[in-house]
Parts: sequence; structure tokens; C-alpha cells
Amino acid sequence: MNIDVQTLIFEFVGGLGIFLLGLKFMGDGLQKSAGDRLRDILDRFTSNPFMGVLAGIIVTILIQSSSGTTVLTVGLVNAGFMTLRQSIGVIMGANIGTTVTAFIIGIDIGAYSLPIMAVGAFLLFFFKNNKVSNIGQTVFGFGSLFYGLELMSGGMKPLRDVQAFIDLTVSMSESPILGVVIGTLFTFIVQSSSATIGILQGLFSEGAVTLNAALPVLFGDNIGTTITAILASIGASIAARRAAFTHVIFNLIGTTIFLVILPLFTKFVVFLQDQLNLNEEMTIAFAHGSFNIANTIIQFPFIAGLAWLVTKLIPGEDVVVEYKPKHLDPIFIQQSPIVALDQAKEEILRMGEYAHKGLEETKLYLNTHHQKHADMALQIEGALNNLDREITNYLVSLSGTSFSEADSAKHSALLDSVRDIERIGDHFENIVELIEYKISNKVVITEQAQEDLNDMIDLTLITVKEAISALDNMDRESALAVVRKENQIDDMERAYRKKHIIRLNEGACTGTAGIVFVDIISNLERIGDHAVNIAEEVLGEKVD
Repeated sequence: MNIDVQTLIFEFVGGLGIFLLGLKFMGDGLQKSAGDRLRDILDRFTSNPFMGVLAGIIVTILIQSSSGTTVLTVGLVNAGFMTLRQSIGVIMGANIGTTVTAFIIGIDIGAYSLPIMAVGAFLLFFFKNNKVSNIGQTVFGFGSLFYGLELMSGGMKPLRDVQAFIDLTVSMSESPILGVVIGTLFTFIVQSSSATIGILQGLFSEGAVTLNAALPVLFGDNIGTTITAILASIGASIAARRAAFTHVIFNLIGTTIFLVILPLFTKFVVFLQDQLNLNEEMTIAFAHGSFNIANTIIQFPFIAGLAWLVTKLIPGEDVVVEYKPKHLDPIFIQQSPIVALDQAKEEILRMGEYAHKGLEETKLYLNTHHQKHADMALQIEGALNNLDREITNYLVSLSGTSFSEADSAKHSALLDSVRDIERIGDHFENIVELIEYKISNKVVITEQAQEDLNDMIDLTLITVKEAISALDNMDRESALAVVRKENQIDDMERAYRKKHIIRLNEGACTGTAGIVFVDIISNLERIGDHAVNIAEEVLGEKVD
């Protein structure tokens, strides 16, 4: 039989592309329809490992990507929202959730893929309502998924008559480890276990591979999907790297167990196929689901052991930016509002330390261009936003309390200080984005301009630190020092703007470099303003 290699490759590659696009569209549409509360789901429902598994399943179904859930989890661990032990439950759940895609593929509606895409496109393009558009995106992605599979399946059909492919299938049947390696490598390349499981379903339905050869490939697909999380954890905190590595260990252990009992597992899958009268695609879906559910059940009691093992494999003390407040105990709101005020102040001081640390990381990024400093600054900014919400809510819940005049003034001062510290985070985030723009567009800042920026950022750092110290000790002298330094920052900004205009006129720097420079010193000046606002709360008066 003559095989049209070009058609085979084009249909397979094109089908794979449409499948991946459909998967992304469907996941994005579902995510938008869910109100983009995925991080909240993971944050709120991971109080114990079992709830973590459920959260992992739900989020993975919503975004149609176990890698996406694991990457999200790695980010939350990195940010201090989640402990390593909590993350293991979510990762186990993600492995179960990803099997839903295989079950969707098992429903043989490929003949209706084009009309489904048409309905999705109609909802997407002819309705202004966001909810309808999101549903349209989901439907279009759903149709594209099946259309891509149809193309891939058509492209793969001739493979069952290619001797080299037949030989490979025989080798995989005789040596399951070869199948695992092929599944791992292919998923690593495609970066989607759903896609490789879909391809496996297509090959099995066309008779191009046997069940004995397909199952080890399926195990390998689960290992391959862990690579995305590993890549996401590069440069992240030790805790985040541990979470990503846990995903690898979890799937390696599962694959090892199932390779040992492969003949038994194969018989179980054949039994399911016969009893439930499953088509080929659905047989692979049930095999995939059974593998991941059984793997989770087997390893679930050993979550503490997994955490211990991964901590030994990736040693070291971890520096974590904790998003959650440490001092805001709600019991004090009713029982002792005065203590609650002090608790809120302690949390604000911790928030202030974060703001100072974020500005330090911004300075390091400005001078080294190392991405880890930008990532840390942005993590801290995220923590400031969260602490701002939590502290403000805590203080607002104290609003109805009958405070003395002094405590009432303290309550108002704390509310205002929270807002100012949060705004400091916004401004150093702006500076990080300006530095990113400078790097990506190869904008060159002159040596003198760089020196000016460092002088101004150093003075701003001292001013912020002193403002937080003044608030801590309610020290008027420190607060007055902050006011003096903020005046120096204002003078610096004016002087540096003039120097910048001279450089511009002399042709020493470009217009783009000038814009970056002016925007950075403008943000530093605004940070100085917020520092002086905190000092004014200590002084109890506005300072001109």
C-alpha cells in the first residue's frame, strides 16, 4: 500500500494544532465562565489533603489542564498561600481532573464537530454579552477539539499498515518501559497530556496500536505532563520547586507500581471494555481514569511521607512571602477591640516591612536585570494587595466600636496607613514594569542617569524605612525626619528632570530612555509622598 507521507504529516500536525487550540479555547472559556476564581478555590478549599484533591479536580476540569493547575499550585506555594503538604493533595486531584478530557474525547461526536464550531463562532462573534461570548468560546473550543481529533485520526489511519510502526508497537508490547519513554517524550514535546492521550485514543481506535502497547504510553504521558510544572518552578522558591518535584515523584511511583501489575491492570481494562461495551476511545479514557484514581488512592495515605521525601531531595531553608495575615485574630474584635487595634498595627508594620523589601528587590532588578528580583518584587506586591484587603476588612469590622478619642484617632490613622503602604507596592510594581520594558526593548540608560536613579531609590528606601519605624514607635522625631527626606526626594526629582532635559538636548540619551527615566523618578517621588502620609498620621497633622 502506498502511503501519502505529506498528507499523513499535514493532517496529523494540523489536527494536533487545532486540537491544542480547541483545548486552550475551551479551558479559557470555562475559566472565564467560572468567574476567574480559581486561585480562591485553591486557597479556600485546601484546609486538608482530601479537600485539596477535590479542589485540584475541580480546577483542572475548569481549565482543562493538569499542568495549568500544577503551575497555579506552584505559584501559590511560592507565594506562601499554600503549604507543601496542601499542594500534594491538589496535584493528586489535578491528575484525576485531567482524565475528564479523555472521557469527553471518548464521546464519539466527531461528525458534528464543524456544526458545533459554527454555533460557538456564532455565539462568540454576534453577541456583545460577555457571558454569552464565554460560552461561545467554550463551545467553539469543544468543537475544535473533535475536529482536530478527526484530522489526526484520518492522518494516523495509514500507520497500521506501515511495517516500521508495526514493529515499534510490537516492541512497546514486549518492553513496556519503551512505551513509557515514548509517552513521556511525546508529552514533553507537545506540553499537553490531553493531546497525547487523544492521539493514543486515535491510534487505538484505528487499530494502529494494541492495548498492551497503549497502556505504558499512557503511563508515560502522565510523567511527561510534569515537565511544565518543573519549568514553571525554575527560579522559584524552594517550596515551589518541591511542589513541582512532588508531581514528578507521584507519577513515577504510580507508573512503577502499574508496570509491576501491568498484566493484571490490562485484564481489568479489558474486563471494563467488555462489561460496559466501551468503544476504543472510551476504553483508553477508562484506563486513564482508573490509573489516576487508583494512584491517588494508593499514595494518599503517604502524603506526609512524600513531603518528607521531597524535602530531603531538595534541601534548604525557604524564604516565602506570606500572603496571609499573621496577627488578625477575629476573637479580639468582640472581646477586646483595643487589643484588636494593636493586632492590626502589628500586621500593618509587617506589611510596611514587605513594602521596603519590595522596593529593595526593585533596586536589585534595576541594577542586575536578574528576573528573580522582579518575581520577588511582584510577589511582594501581591502580598501587599492581599494584606491591604484583610487588614482593611478587620479595621472596618471595628468601626462600630465605642473607642476613646485617642483610640478612634489611632483607628483612622491605621486605616489610612494601610492604603499608603499598598500604594507604595503599586508604584514599585510600575517601576518593575518600566525596567522590563527597558530590557525587552534594549533601551540604554546613560551611566549618569543610572547613578541618579540609584541615589534617588536609596533615599526613598531610607524614607520608607523611617516612616514605618515612626509608625511603630509613634516617634515624632522620626516622622519629622521623614518629612525632611521627602522634601529632599522632591528636590531630587526636579533636579534630575532638568539634568535629563540637558542630556536629551545634547543627544546623550534617546527619547525612549528619557521616558523610562522620568517615569521611574516620578514613581519614586510618589512613594516618598506615601511615606510622608504615614509620617503625618504619627504627627497628627498635615505638613506642607
